[in-house]
Amino acid sequence: MNLIQDLKDRGIIYQQTDEQGMQELLNKESVSLYCGIDPTADSMHIGHLLPFLTLRRFQQAGHRPVVLVGGATGLIGDPSGKSEERQLQTLDDVKHNVASIQEQLKSIFTFEGDTGAIMVNNYDWIGATDMVTFLRDIGKHIGVNYMLAKDTIANRLETGISFTEFTYTILQAMDFMHLYENHNCRLQIGGSDQWGNITTGLELIRKTQGEGAKAFGMTIPLVTKADGTKFGKTESGAIWLDPKKTTPYEFYQFWINTADADVVKYLKFFTFLSMEEINELEKSVEEEAHLRKAQKTLAEEMTKLIHGEEALAQAIRISEALFSGDIKSLSVDEIRQGFKDVPTFVSEELNPGLVDLLVAAKISPSKRQAREDVQNGAVYVNGERMTDVGSALTNEDRLGGEFTIIRRGKKKYTMIRFS
Repeated sequence: MNLIQDLKDRGIIYQQTDEQGMQELLNKESVSLYCGIDPTADSMHIGHLLPFLTLRRFQQAGHRPVVLVGGATGLIGDPSGKSEERQLQTLDDVKHNVASIQEQLKSIFTFEGDTGAIMVNNYDWIGATDMVTFLRDIGKHIGVNYMLAKDTIANRLETGISFTEFTYTILQAMDFMHLYENHNCRLQIGGSDQWGNITTGLELIRKTQGEGAKAFGMTIPLVTKADGTKFGKTESGAIWLDPKKTTPYEFYQFWINTADADVVKYLKFFTFLSMEEINELEKSVEEEAHLRKAQKTLAEEMTKLIHGEEALAQAIRISEALFSGDIKSLSVDEIRQGFKDVPTFVSEELNPGLVDLLVAAKISPSKRQAREDVQNGAVYVNGERMTDVGSALTNEDRLGGEFTIIRRGKKKYTMIRFS
């Protein structure tokens, strides 16, 4: 399979600086290439994934990925896509974020063998560059007019841009030049908003390495949803890779709830399934959408990739238990995951009567309705139907000694905690 053709078939390529030249280079030899991320938080979210998964496709095709976490550029702030200045982070915060993101990236790449990935931090070379060297050896090669023509800078001229963020594109150009010189890095890939920074790097390489220097740039399209809403966002916020921020169950649920209009595109973008396998799943979307085979496959592939086989099995187990109502089959940790965002009520009573608790927790609107709900079998405590209006919760109803799960009807769950 031709790598570039496969990327085209998947809709992953947005722009290339020299398609023919890059194709010839990839056909001729194993190439080092890089993609970078600035550590603006201590976790990546799924909006960061596509460029790095694309980098992994190059690794699978026999090329060496260089994975850059921007400890220096993270201290500056990329003006791309921003209408105002970023809040600057402390050096300690950036160091913490760098370490956290590097750990997450290790789950995506192979670091052993002839094409083993290389992890780098641009603070190692940018932080060691003194002001005179920066101005004489770097800044001299990049004209102000050239920089003003960049969309990321031009778009900020009216609202204002600091010299700090104005120089960001030069710092990223230094990255490309450093990796070209020290790791024979010939290609940079990034999101579509990074085109200006990538081409500045190529300009600096051409000016410092000579006209014969061969380097290339490629960007990846912005991931969008068919309904126009932002990809990777839910009502509770971004979908993070950190399991403490977004549990594996929530991660799994995000992908399994993908709309039919988006699922095939996401399979092409994010999974390593062959196009033949994806085409079969596309037929399933068209002919038997109710089975949601494509969504289940997408959720399984992505959860396994980021969180591993065990977390995937746990996410599926939680999903099945919630669907069946079999709460007691779950561990306390699994219940925490599955009910992370359900309404919570703190009971002052250690052994509250069930009817009174239903009203106090606003599960039922009145005592009369609460009694009817219990008598009609609409109330469940930890998955078990309750029909006795005189019953009360006991210590045995506390899962892990911490909480009780009450369900009214098919889907209305409430977590009861005890003060």
